[in-house]
Amino acid sequence: MNLILFEPGDFERPLPLDDPRAVHIRKVLRRAEGDTFDGGMIDGPRGKVLLEALTNEGIRLAFQPLESPGEPEPVTLLIGLPRPQTARKILQEATAMGVAGIHFHLTARGDPGYARSSLWSSGEYRRHLITGCEQAFATRLPVLTHGRSLEDVIEDLPDGPARFALDNYEADCRLYDAPLTSRSATLAIGSERGWTAAERDKLRQSGFLLTDLGPRVLRTETATVAGLAILRARLGL
Repeated sequence: MNLILFEPGDFERPLPLDDPRAVHIRKVLRRAEGDTFDGGMIDGPRGKVLLEALTNEGIRLAFQPLESPGEPEPVTLLIGLPRPQTARKILQEATAMGVAGIHFHLTARGDPGYARSSLWSSGEYRRHLITGCEQAFATRLPVLTHGRSLEDVIEDLPDGPARFALDNYEADCRLYDAPLTSRSATLAIGSERGWTAAERDKLRQSGFLLTDLGPRVLRTETATVAGLAILRARLGL
């Protein structure tokens, strides 16, 4: 953890000694009473956290905010709902790199059973978002949706950002050469089995330019990281 994130209530009572954050503070950071470390509020400011007291009840902490969370990131991801182990990687890596939102949508070629994974039903996905933020020394979690149709996700998108979709078969150009007419962008990535003809039509009708990353076929999580890196570089980030 490069930054430890907290909920507002965490400073109102001692943090239990078996909480992973408490273990990290004591065993990895090796902080004692009176020491400070970098922390932040989820979706709030960053700052310094003071270890006020260490008792049998837990660790009592106090937070001093120093920096605001800043503006949301300018890239949004649409990703065909992948198998849970792939989604876990994407949640952490995309969040660490910086995205405004991740929308895991249903696709015709995707396995509908993925939407019933405990990753989503138990709320586990939020833990991976937090891990990504802590890695990146950031506090703002991306907006996350899952299990909606591609049509519904597209309908809710704002009009301003440039729209691109990765496609290995009918791409009009490389993503790094695609015209970027906005200071923000949306990147759509299909299911692990690719887009159907109807989905390509829907994307084109909705203003998405079909692009690719080159001739090589990549895993969904690799394509996500590569595509996001290209767009962030082109946006000067």
